[in-house]
Amino acid sequence: MSEAKQMKYEKPDSGERVDEGGTTMKFRPVLHALTANPGADMMDYARKKQNIITLGQGEGDAPTPDFICDATMEAMKSGRTFYGPVLGQERLRQSLSNYYDRIYNLDISPERVFVTGSGSTAMHLSLAALVDKGEEVIAVTPIWKNLIGAIELTQATTKQVSLDYIDDEWKLDLEKLFGAVNERTKVMLIVTPSNPTGWTATEDELRQILDFARERGIWVLSDEVYGRLVYEGVRAPSFLDVAKEDDLLLVVNSFSKTWAMTGWRLGWIVGPKEAESKIRDVALYNKLCPPDFIQFGAMAALDQGEDFLKSQLDLWRSNRDIVVERFKKMGNVHLSYPKSTFYAFFKVDGEEDCIALTKRLIDEAGVLLSPGSAFGESSKGYIRLCFAVSEARLTEALDRIERVIAPKG
Repeated sequence: MSEAKQMKYEKPDSGERVDEGGTTMKFRPVLHALTANPGADMMDYARKKQNIITLGQGEGDAPTPDFICDATMEAMKSGRTFYGPVLGQERLRQSLSNYYDRIYNLDISPERVFVTGSGSTAMHLSLAALVDKGEEVIAVTPIWKNLIGAIELTQATTKQVSLDYIDDEWKLDLEKLFGAVNERTKVMLIVTPSNPTGWTATEDELRQILDFARERGIWVLSDEVYGRLVYEGVRAPSFLDVAKEDDLLLVVNSFSKTWAMTGWRLGWIVGPKEAESKIRDVALYNKLCPPDFIQFGAMAALDQGEDFLKSQLDLWRSNRDIVVERFKKMGNVHLSYPKSTFYAFFKVDGEEDCIALTKRLIDEAGVLLSPGSAFGESSKGYIRLCFAVSEARLTEALDRIERVIAPKG
């Protein structure tokens, strides 16, 4: 056996792998060390089946409104198909500044707003700018698996601190969160409102977290993608409500959920002015710039999208109550009453293996949900259901689910 062939078997962790044809492939070891994504695996499993109702992804079934599409198409027709500024058009950055003034009553200058090619990209750019190999990110869980994967790609370590489920409510133990910090901690990652639990931090909790981080020179990375998806009031509390302009704070957001633009892939970051050049440096070598014409649709969403959002929230509020009532009648399902987001995160008595249960629901009910193990170490017995669909679609899915999980007899 040649020396080269010996090496590829003697050093299995070097990143070298052999394909079916015997060719040695060299990839970064970190790619082989990525933890499994049960949610993505379950979607792959369901694709092989027929007549599946999909409630496993975080999106509704309403198409993007015409006024957004029309503004985008007009921009394309007028020639806005070339490279644009790395951190977005000045007009969109100003529109986002105006949006924060109008909806949040906050003075956020355009220089603090960085437009990105999706909320996921915003998270990747933020982490790439903040953490390095050997450093640590504390993540409050349950949390969307893709955020954990983004941390893993930086080769930083993730320390999970779970919300507590007490009296059918998800709650954050600040002492537990603060006690997890050590000398290697560089970032605290908070998703509020939370995907998948619907937990939302209070303004006092946000203030305490930011005060703690400020005293220790730790960055706070806040995912506020669901900040407008609340059923009381206009929006959820934001870290920006309690922050100073120069705080070590990056707030990630997206156009996806609020205005039915999941496939458009456009997001933004709000940070200190001093972060602009660093985020630009990372973005320049990532995607260069967000698509120019899509940004005109985004401006239309910001300026004209409130009525559409209200109609969506009315549907989701009604759907939430349908889900809660149906599960309550079954008697063996436990979940908190969602006050934000469009998810029901539930647990069924006697069903501790959420992977097995999710597969059963695909095989026996024809319904795709997301297993709780996709959201962290502490949520392995849970299932996530997205109710941002038509009432008819949701009712059919619940009928099918009930036939599988409701107590027999």
